[in-house]
Amino acid sequence: MAALDGPRIPPHSGKAKQLVVFLHGYGADGNDLIDIGRAWAKLLPEAAFVAPHAPRPCGQAPMGREWFPLTFRDPDEYWRGVNAAGPLLAGFLDAELKRLNLAPTALALVGFSQGTMMALHVGLRLETPPAAVVGYSGLLALPGAADAKVIAAEVKSRPPVLLVHGDQDAVIPLDALFHAAQSLAALGVPLEWHISSGIGHGIDQEGLRHGGEFLACRLRQHGHHGR
Repeated sequence: MAALDGPRIPPHSGKAKQLVVFLHGYGADGNDLIDIGRAWAKLLPEAAFVAPHAPRPCGQAPMGREWFPLTFRDPDEYWRGVNAAGPLLAGFLDAELKRLNLAPTALALVGFSQGTMMALHVGLRLETPPAAVVGYSGLLALPGAADAKVIAAEVKSRPPVLLVHGDQDAVIPLDALFHAAQSLAALGVPLEWHISSGIGHGIDQEGLRHGGEFLACRLRQHGHHGR
């Protein structure tokens, strides 16, 4: 499968000290989220932003992309999907950090919907914990017989996570946030969350503000080191 690529925004300040990677939802592509980088440029002036297009053409939206196929009928497809797409994403993150000469702690992942599933799955399995993971309108993919021991054995990283979800989300209901929070807490992952009132499957200004401030705070705690 071809290497991932997508739109990029260079740092406001010149040289990149941080890398923020946006992972789009099912049926979209990298252009869907990259503008958040412009919205966050003042908060994160030293961050390079990139939004890779998912590797596969989307089965349900011919112009869009998917990280993995969905039938919406098979409860195990999330788990199979994140495991299949995970190595490709992990390789892309490594290549981008090397390209910018940044340490793995300078990385932050931001996902929406299916992209949140990818961000949580890969973010918890990187050798070095990223500075932060922000997940909008998503869920934590678990195996059908959600054996806590299986997951715990796979988790190598416990980055701070912020989950943001609309209380009117009909695509991935708000319950997904509470299930994820429970599982992440059991794994010892530091977690915050924000519920966007009156919001469906999308991101509002308040959710954007929370995400940007969370990243700025977590990335600042790591300082800015070249590799």
